[in-house]
Amino acid sequence: MFIDRFSESKIGKYEECPLKYLYKYVNRYQEDKGVKKHHLKFGSYIHRIFELGYGKETKDELLTVAEDIKNNFNFKQKIEDGKVEACVDNFLKFNSKLAETVGVELEYLIEIQKGITLNGIIDRIVKSPEGNYLIIDYKTSKRALTPVELYKNPQLQSYTYAVSRLFKVPYKKIMAAHFYPLTGKFIHCQYTPVQINNYIKKRVDQVWDIRKKKKGDFCPQQNQFCNWCEYQQICPEFNDPLVVKARLEERGTAEYRKTDSKPVTLLLDD
Repeated sequence: MFIDRFSESKIGKYEECPLKYLYKYVNRYQEDKGVKKHHLKFGSYIHRIFELGYGKETKDELLTVAEDIKNNFNFKQKIEDGKVEACVDNFLKFNSKLAETVGVELEYLIEIQKGITLNGIIDRIVKSPEGNYLIIDYKTSKRALTPVELYKNPQLQSYTYAVSRLFKVPYKKIMAAHFYPLTGKFIHCQYTPVQINNYIKKRVDQVWDIRKKKKGDFCPQQNQFCNWCEYQQICPEFNDPLVVKARLEERGTAEYRKTDSKPVTLLLDD
């Protein structure tokens, strides 16, 4: 199975279940309509508010941004109004302490080995007067990762590698963080060169593992993620093979997230 580009989302799906990866990124099947994604829609809404309003300084300005884009997101808005206000309050306190923003929803494509490209989108990048960089990943969950969990987080390791390449700075000048607007928590860490190099090696090995597979080799893998899987209705672990076959014939293709800007692209020689 040829693959030349990967993201943490793609690799994450592959690690959860190879068949889910095949359905989502190769066959591009539509997701089950019955799977509840209310929290994802709310999270996208909050991300968009911060993307458009990071330069605002007052609560009224941010709430105006929130109101202007509200109809673009389908969730139980009356229930979430209090949460939106809490997120705005905590964001303003956090935002007032930050230095120059040099990237918002920054999309990148970076070649990490000949023919293998890492892509992703970073919520926000801030640069201090001393030339240090802060990567901010907004998380709308209530539970924050522990410092140990954050230190093992592959998504932030990916972002750290990307920022180092994009801005030509060593890892020691980069801090990666989660900001939780619902609670106001800010958890951060720094990664070592050894850790980032190990991360890149592991991902390259996984890409080659995928490349060696045929479609029939992407087998379902039952685990704790099955309860929330968007493809359970077409999974042979949960349905009769004849039922799966009939449903697959009816399944349309999915649409991927579209961004407003072109990604920043770097080759190995850059």
